[in-house]
Amino acid sequence: MSGVADPFGEQGPRPPVEGPYAREEIALALRNAALPLEALRYEVTPVGLHYTLSHFDLPWLEERGFALQVCGRVRRPLALTLAELHALPQRTLRVTLECAGNGRGLMSPRYPSMAWLHEGVGTAEWTGVPLARLLKSAGLERDAVEVAFIGADRGFDRGVEHDYGRSLKLADALSEDVLLAYAMNGAPLPPQHGFPLRLIVPGWYGMASVKWVARIEVLERAYDGFQQVVGYHYRKFSGDPGTPVTHARVKSLLVPPGIPDWYTRARLVERGAMPLEGRAWSGAGAAIVRVEVAVDEEWRDAAVEPAVHRFAWQRWRYAWKATPGEHELAVRATDATGATQPLEPEWNTNGMGNNAVQRVRVTVR
Repeated sequence: MSGVADPFGEQGPRPPVEGPYAREEIALALRNAALPLEALRYEVTPVGLHYTLSHFDLPWLEERGFALQVCGRVRRPLALTLAELHALPQRTLRVTLECAGNGRGLMSPRYPSMAWLHEGVGTAEWTGVPLARLLKSAGLERDAVEVAFIGADRGFDRGVEHDYGRSLKLADALSEDVLLAYAMNGAPLPPQHGFPLRLIVPGWYGMASVKWVARIEVLERAYDGFQQVVGYHYRKFSGDPGTPVTHARVKSLLVPPGIPDWYTRARLVERGAMPLEGRAWSGAGAAIVRVEVAVDEEWRDAAVEPAVHRFAWQRWRYAWKATPGEHELAVRATDATGATQPLEPEWNTNGMGNNAVQRVRVTVR
């Protein structure tokens, strides 16, 4: 392997790198699926175009014999089959999910991992059981403070063997918007999206929406799983305790206009009226209130469709009169809290939460 130490032995953090992508990064890119940016035109992303990222192998799980365990600091531990979960009152939510590392490949130096540019995002309609219903059925003990979600996928990261797991504070876990989903866009979850059961935490980056959930454990202490305490933090230097990654940052993307060169993806546009469009979203249920489009750094307001689904992206449009020559297009969004995308990435060691404006070079003929 290209300069990688024993992956099963004790390791420190992976230092940021510059230069060509490593073989391991290319292998990750071949395993994980990106949203083609032209698919931003879909209000609900078709299942095969929605981004996916899996830390380890896709576990082999069958409906027969599956039982979700709800245990820990509860008065009535549960073991629920899929049939029993399907029989409970369900809810469907339209939710935009974005990988916390989306945009990592645009930072310099970059963290060696899945080298997302812009495409680690998608919007789906998720159907399942509100998590709060199960927790209340199990009966929470008075000392419960966190809820951990343990997936069936297992492997090594930085020399540590573990099941992928994440947790939520009790107040977050009891939100009626948090789902244990068993369907995506009206059909059973595909294997890569967490069949037979996954968590959906609207408004948060995708790492919180644990796939292949096998066990829910209510805790009287903070969860100490690797992906909770080591992974997914904003850190400025090695050894920085950092700030946990939680809600998605405000962001917008542009459907690349015109037609592409196959290899470089450079865009060619005809002169004259050229409608531009895309999507914008933010975390914690904050609506997008403004989108601006820049042509060669001159910013103008775009039209933004109102928020219909609290946790889903919103469409925006802008009428551009394209003139011959080379141009740079850019787009930025502002949400209801006043947060606006930065012009440049806010660098951190793990390449998390890059919501800098997207820039697209076009040639108009």
